[in-house]
Formats: sequence, C-alpha cells, structure tokens
Amino acid sequence: MLSHLTFLLLACLAGPSWAQRPQIQLRLVGPRSQVGEGRLEVLYNGQWGTVCDDDFNIHVAGVACRELGYEGAVNWAHSAKYGPGDGPIWLDNMRCSGTESSLAECESNGWGVTDCNHNEDTGVICTGLRRSNPATARIQDSRVAEVRIKPILARAKLASPITEGALEVKIHGRWRQVCDAGWTRNNTRVVCGMLGFPKEGRVATGFYRKLWNQKLKDPRSSLKSLTANNTFWIHRIKCLGTEAHLGECKLHVPPPARNQSSCPRGMHALVSCIAGPQFQPSRAKLPGQTKPKEEQQVRLRAGAQVGEGRVEVLVGGQWGTVCDEDWDLPAASVVCRQLGYGTAREALSRAQLGQGLGPIHLTRVRCRGYERSLAECRSQGAMQTGCRHEADAAVRCNVPRTEARSQVRLAGGRTPEEGVVEILVSKGGALRWGAICGEHWGLQEAMVVCRQLGLGFASHALQETWYWQGNSDAAKVVLSGVRCKGTELSILECQHHGPVHCPSGGGRFSAGVTCTSTAPDLVMNAQIVQETAYLEDRPLSMLSCAHEEGCLSASADRMEWPYGHRRLLRFSSQIHNLGRADFLPKTGRHAWIWHQCHRHYHSIEVFTHYDLLTLNGSRVAQGHKASFCLEDTNCPDGLQRRFACANFGEQGVSVGCWDTYRHDIDCQWVDITDVPSGSYIFQVVVNPKHEVAESDFSNNVLRCQCQYDGHRIWVHGCHTGDEYGANIEWDEEAQQRLASNLV
Repeated sequence: MLSHLTFLLLACLAGPSWAQRPQIQLRLVGPRSQVGEGRLEVLYNGQWGTVCDDDFNIHVAGVACRELGYEGAVNWAHSAKYGPGDGPIWLDNMRCSGTESSLAECESNGWGVTDCNHNEDTGVICTGLRRSNPATARIQDSRVAEVRIKPILARAKLASPITEGALEVKIHGRWRQVCDAGWTRNNTRVVCGMLGFPKEGRVATGFYRKLWNQKLKDPRSSLKSLTANNTFWIHRIKCLGTEAHLGECKLHVPPPARNQSSCPRGMHALVSCIAGPQFQPSRAKLPGQTKPKEEQQVRLRAGAQVGEGRVEVLVGGQWGTVCDEDWDLPAASVVCRQLGYGTAREALSRAQLGQGLGPIHLTRVRCRGYERSLAECRSQGAMQTGCRHEADAAVRCNVPRTEARSQVRLAGGRTPEEGVVEILVSKGGALRWGAICGEHWGLQEAMVVCRQLGLGFASHALQETWYWQGNSDAAKVVLSGVRCKGTELSILECQHHGPVHCPSGGGRFSAGVTCTSTAPDLVMNAQIVQETAYLEDRPLSMLSCAHEEGCLSASADRMEWPYGHRRLLRFSSQIHNLGRADFLPKTGRHAWIWHQCHRHYHSIEVFTHYDLLTLNGSRVAQGHKASFCLEDTNCPDGLQRRFACANFGEQGVSVGCWDTYRHDIDCQWVDITDVPSGSYIFQVVVNPKHEVAESDFSNNVLRCQCQYDGHRIWVHGCHTGDEYGANIEWDEEAQQRLASNLV
C-alpha cells in the first residue's frame, strides 16, 4: 500500500509542465540599448536573473518578445552584447517551438541549472510597438485596428489636420462606417484621443441630418448603396471616455441580418475634435488680444518624435522626473492630453527614452483617465522610495496627422535617412518642389526636418551636398535664410527670407541632413560645480602652457612673465551623457590637433565655454576648455568604461557614463584677475557651437549666482538652463548679443 502511494506521489510530481508553470516576468536591460532591445532578464522566485545564450535561437527570442508585449523578434544577441548581468542565471539550453505564450512553457535545463557565466548573457531585439504593461492592460478588441475621420463639408476637407466628419473604423483590413445609434460624447472623446486630439467638440447634428436626408433622395448618392449593402459596422459601443483606444470600450458587432438595414433610422456617426494649440492654424491677433502664456507644469524631453519623451513635472519651481512604478496608459494619457496631444500609444518604463538628472518628484501615479492634469491624479513623493533615474517614466502620444510630412523629402542619399532637403512650396499659385540654400544651415534646422519626416534627430547638417544628386524637378532654390528654434513642426514655420537670396546658388550648396533615431544628451551636474568652486592666485611661472592655449584673459599678455600671478575661479565639472547614443567628437582621430606644451590631442577645440556675466548679461571674463581628454571617467554599476584617452585612445562619452574634469586641470577655470567686486552670474556652456548633435540642447547651459568681494567668492543657486520654470528661461540669441559686449 505504501509503495502504491509513493508511486502516485511521484506520478503527480512528474505531471505536465503546464500544470507547474511558474509565474514569471520579463524585462530588457542595457543602458546603450534602444527601445525593444536589451539583455533579457527573468523575474523568478522573487529575484531577477539572466538567460544563457547556449542553444538560444530566434524561436526562443520570439516567445520572449511576445511575452514582453511586442509583435515578435527580429534577432537575438549572444556573449553579453548588452553588458553582463548579475544575480542568478535562471535559464540555460532553452528549447521553444515558437508557439508558447511564455518562456516558462519552454524546455530548459531547469530553473537555475546552468554551466554558464554572465559573459554569456543573452539579449533580444524585438519588433513592433509594445503594449503598456501587457500583464495587466485591458485587451483591445483585435478587430479595431485604426480609426479615421472622413470629412463631409468643404471647409473640413481643406483643414489640416482634419477634425470633423464621419467616423470610419478599419476592421479586418477594410474601412467601415459606424452607425450613430447609441453614439455618445464619451465615444467621441476616445476616438479623438486615438487621432491625436486632446478634446472633443460638438457636432451640428441637425444640419448633418438635413444633408443626409437630401443625399438619400439623390439616386446618384453613394449613401443608397451604403445602406442597402449593409456596409455600416453594426454595433453597440459604450465608452467611459477614459479609454486610450476604442478597442478598450465595450463593443458588440453582430453579424448582418438579411433584408434588414444595418443602421435603421440612423446615419453615420459624426465626430468633432479640438486640436491642441500647436496643431491649430495660427491667426494674426490684434494688439491687446494676446493672453498671457500659462506656465507649463509638465513636459516631454529627449523624444525622437513629436509627442514622445521622458515625462518631467514642475514641482516647487524645479523640473524633475516621474518614477515608473505603477506607470500605465491612463496616467500616460493624462500627460498626453495635458500637453495638447491625444491619448497615449505607449506608457514606457525603465528610462527607455533616456534618464533625467536631478530630482525624481513622483511615483505610484494613479489616474482614472478623466483628470485634466497629472497634478489631479493620486501619487506619492519619490524622495523616500529609493527610486532611481534608471526607472524614469516616458510616453508616446497619439498625434494628429497633418500635411507637414508630405511637404518635405530627402533625395540622393544612400539610405532613406539622409539626402538633399527638398520642400514643396507655393509659387505663382502652383505647388513646386525646390531646394533650400545651404548658407547658415545648421543642426537646429536639420532637427526640424528630421522630426517633420518622422526620422528622429539630426546627426549632421550639411551646407554642401555635392555627393548627393537631388531630383531634377527640385534643382532651383526656393527657400533661403532659414533659422529655426528647433521646436517647429515644419521647416516652413521657421524664419526665412522673403524673396529668396542665395548667392552661392543651389546644386552642391543645397542644404542636406542625416537623421538618426538616437542621439546623445550632455548635461552638467550643477551640484558638483557649486560644491567645488574656489579662488586660486596662481603664479605665472605655472601658467605658460595655459597661456599658449588662450586660457587667460588678454591682460596676461602685458605682464612681465614669469613674474606675478593670475586670480582664477576654479571648479570641477561632471558632464553626464543622458542620451541614448554615445557622444563622439565630430572629427576622427586623423584630424585631432596635437598640443605640444600640454602633450595631448584636442578632439574638439572648444568643448565647454565659461563666462562671468554681469546681472544684465554683459560678459566681464571668459574661459574655455578644449576636449583634450573626452572619456568615460566613471560609469554606473554594471556598465563598463569604453572610452579612455591614454595612449592615443578613442575619445567619447558612453551612454549613461560621465566625464569629469577636475578643478586642478589646466584651463578648468575663469581668469577673473581684472574683475571688480560685485554680484555676477557664472555660466558654463557644454558643446557651445553645437558641433555635435544632441537630442536636447536646452540643458547644455549651467548658471550660478556669484558674489565676489575682491578676496573671496560665493557660488550658489547653480542649475541647468531647463531645470527651473519658464520665468527664468532665456532667449539664447539675446543672451549672445549681450555677452558679445565684453566689459
């Protein structure tokens, strides 16, 4: 009897694997990875671990990507391409057929049974948009793929974007109109959110009903066949108005009945949406009509496309990030609508669009979806939670479709992401393609073009494009003198000449761009500058090399060398790369400049610029620092240094790492020998000439308040240019004009 029971117990323990399937979670990790790729990690038994690359293949990668919420896998990576992990290696020698819904269903050596080390950690590269929080998100109705508005009135057809008309839904690859029976304003709100609009408007239903009845009487009208052939989508839809997608609403689509109208006594559902401020047509305002601009409380940073980026909120006058704990589509949609977009397509976690620097203000944000701003949602302060910037939340919002993308194109490039910029403009009442004058063309302008085309950031702005052949119908220059802030949605929104003036002509002097989906982002650590600033009276005998490199003020030329000294404001700087691509010098090693006195190479001649300004912005002293050693001084745990200057090594700053220039390095100062006592602004600008493309130039400027009494100096209130509210944001062009007046 005992042996019989023992046999039954063993039989139960050896039961089918699906009966013992453990609950696991997956994530992708790697600070240099893009969205949808990274080191594959598994949460099992309460602990995160990795997967060994032995026997790993595309079928296993496909299962992992689908479990993560992506459509599938395009590739996988071996030998710890995304860096070695830590903790246990949970899975080894995995075998999946490719049809499993979870890695827990695949065969393997067993949990934690492996002969691998972390240099064999596996990475995966997934494809398709990720569903936010796939384990908990409401399942969208698979039949609802897309929605669009079919304009009916002439004025609606001319609008860009289209905001009013009949609703059409794409089901199984076919566009169908929707019956208005039981249609509510909440339904319209959800549709408008999907189309990129923050609010719903009111429809003149009576007017449209008269128009509908008139067309039904017309034998030539397509409405006759529309109703006769049951090409309406027969439905019952009930939305709460808080959903991010129509497929999240309660839907019912019964089969069409014979000899029965698909929309009895009804017509097509009509929607009217209200576009956000930046998508509304600009109209000239009379004096006195301009409303004071409200200070923004939330913003997106470091996004490659319009309507995406890391979420930052303004709390206590200071910008900070949001922790991704409990971050979901309802909260992301509140942010998107608050910024003038529609609902969120994705709620991104784990700093997938880059890390912030500074405070983390909020965590565990919980929104129901109807809130007008993130401040109305429930949340907790993140200061005591231990949340780090590796968990910064981000969003991708639905944005309206406009004509902007069809008004510009790239020609002649080796890839679709590069080429001569050609734009469509109206000349003499007709539309024609033409080139842009390359004179004064820069990264700010190139950024606008790349974003307008949906190609992300600009990596290069080219004033000569002799190696790219443009289209023959666009050889003539139709735009010149272009100057952009970098935030415009179209290159035609930028300042430009009235009549075209381009002495160099087009052809090889036409403007060109190279676009990229990722870019670096350098940010100075303000706290380090504030903590390390001090004065030093340094003898001239120790400043000969610095003098040779132009690191002293002009009065040093008139001194009796080597007697005397200079008074220097010294400080340390720590420059973080918070972007999603390595920061690399513009020129290759062959073009670096050797400086014999200091015996080093300059990869960028002016990497940072230092100014001491009066309170009205006039410069009283200045300095600069060449990138004689651009390297990874430090990296966070788990990330290896990749750039080091020793022995003529490669220069750069890796994603997530930082380069530190110590206070005791030559030229890491401002020469204030001739400066009288008083109150000043100390300013540091990283990458001042915008020689290297970044995802965000607004955080390249650091400023501190200074008080100098002729013997001592107090430096306080240091912050980057975008760290505080709009009340102290500055006009860069005006600041440059002021600073050029050296006192």
